[in-house]
Amino acid sequence: MQLTETFDWRGRTVRWASRGSGPPVVFCHGTPWSSRLWEPFADALSAEFTVYLWDMPGYGASSKLPEHAVSLDVQGELLADLLDHWNLDRPHLVTHDYGGAVSLRAHLLHGSAYASLALIDVVALAPWGSEFFRQVRDTPEAFTTLTPDIHESLVRTYIGGASHRGLRDADLAALVTPWLGGVGQQAFYRQMAEADQAYTDAVQPRYGELDLPVLVVWGREDTWIPVDRAHRLAATIPDAELELVDDAGHLVQLDQPARLATRLHRWLAAQAIGRTA
Repeated sequence: MQLTETFDWRGRTVRWASRGSGPPVVFCHGTPWSSRLWEPFADALSAEFTVYLWDMPGYGASSKLPEHAVSLDVQGELLADLLDHWNLDRPHLVTHDYGGAVSLRAHLLHGSAYASLALIDVVALAPWGSEFFRQVRDTPEAFTTLTPDIHESLVRTYIGGASHRGLRDADLAALVTPWLGGVGQQAFYRQMAEADQAYTDAVQPRYGELDLPVLVVWGREDTWIPVDRAHRLAATIPDAELELVDDAGHLVQLDQPARLATRLHRWLAAQAIGRTA
């Protein structure tokens, strides 16, 4: 699904697209990903739902200007305004990685109302941020000045480590390509340099206030955000459902696509029926 539409927000250009008919479902990607990770799932669901894909500023096809902050606080405000721009009435949110923190901030801090929330291997609980993130924050100039070939090798290795089963060449290339070239390289390290746990610390004490259906899905072999966070997160959110996916790492969308697609369809169909009952 090509992101053919644009939303201009505080100097940033957000690329987005929608298709289908039925209850609205908004997909939120994380880092260092883009909406492409959700595209096959959105296509499959578009027969029964109106699906929305978008790239956060600093990612994918959206603008990557160096003067624009891409931190979680900014992305949460943007999501709230983007939902208003779409004029959606309590959409379903499906989120991954940073997208979880972004959607939680939009809901808890900025008043965005959701019909349901699916949190898939999300950034939500402290502590988070790998040693690599910390290295980039401490010495960003050591990475932004890498030669293109060294940078590409680093990005390929980093992204490949998010999969438990190993990525197909085409999938790995699609995930790596947005971060290549001068603009892509600077953007790749900028989003890491601006990663700050304070943005999840601000909302983590409020997860017990969540008053909507919540599904927590986690790859059992996730080495980026270990599965113990899934149990902790589900225990923190009232009545949250928890499902662990075997033989899947952080990129459960690519490690176990059929299993995840089936679970998401069952979840969204149940929520849509419950909303109209």
